[in-house]
Amino acid sequence: MSLPVLARPQLEPLIRSALAEDLGRAGDITSNAVIPAGTRMEGVVRSRESGRIAGVDAAALAFTLMDDGVDVTIAHPDGAVVQAGTTVLSVSGPAHAILGAERVALNLLCHLSGIATATAALVEAVENYPARIVCTRKTTPGLRTLEKHAVRAGGGANHRFGLDDAMLIKDNHIAMAGGVAAALRQGRAAAGHLVRVEIEVDTLAQLDEALAGGADVVLLDNMDPQTLSAAVRRVNGRAITEASGRVSPETVAAVAATGVDIISVGALSHSAPILDLGLDTGLPDG
Repeated sequence: MSLPVLARPQLEPLIRSALAEDLGRAGDITSNAVIPAGTRMEGVVRSRESGRIAGVDAAALAFTLMDDGVDVTIAHPDGAVVQAGTTVLSVSGPAHAILGAERVALNLLCHLSGIATATAALVEAVENYPARIVCTRKTTPGLRTLEKHAVRAGGGANHRFGLDDAMLIKDNHIAMAGGVAAALRQGRAAAGHLVRVEIEVDTLAQLDEALAGGADVVLLDNMDPQTLSAAVRRVNGRAITEASGRVSPETVAAVAATGVDIISVGALSHSAPILDLGLDTGLPDG
């Protein structure tokens, strides 16, 4: 699959911060003590299980930021499907630099590949329906750009990136504003012409208010499939429908079958298990 590469200015501050955290005040005292300065090594990062890859460019940058003399060859880019034993990238260069970057590179690669793999499983589960799988803002602080990129690597799409790029009126906003109609009226008055206004509804009665108020998107929160189906029929194309709440691989197909346009899943970024990858010394296996 074709996937836009994150630009270096997006990646570098995150990777530098992670490396600085791991190196601490004295650097890699183990490698410095055990391995003579100037020693060179080669290694390969292999997947130890099947899955979808994400975070390759971040991992590669971790190695080269440690020392620009490290050479990285990417065998499988973000979005690639791999089997256990597949070489994802290979590295060669100063041993101190490679070992100093190893944990940061693998932490990011394993975590992001886990997100991509979990996303791909949900995307596959709804492939017979028009619904799109999207992530949420339930991301690891500081890693949102990378985690949302990983969702795209898994075939999913992104919800808003932050509080500033779309208006999502949620239950607390509704309570403070005095109801669905009042919240929508105030939101619409403040929104720019390019800003979509989405509102969360818990009941069909609230949905009717949201439609009457001209919501662009309705977030159908924690509704069972029967209620979701009724909501989609009631909307009848007047707004984008988004289902959210307790979506899992076991339930996602039933949610998609209701006809909703979007299924948002916070677990993609906050609960996806890692994809196991490791760095082994030796020559690349091709």
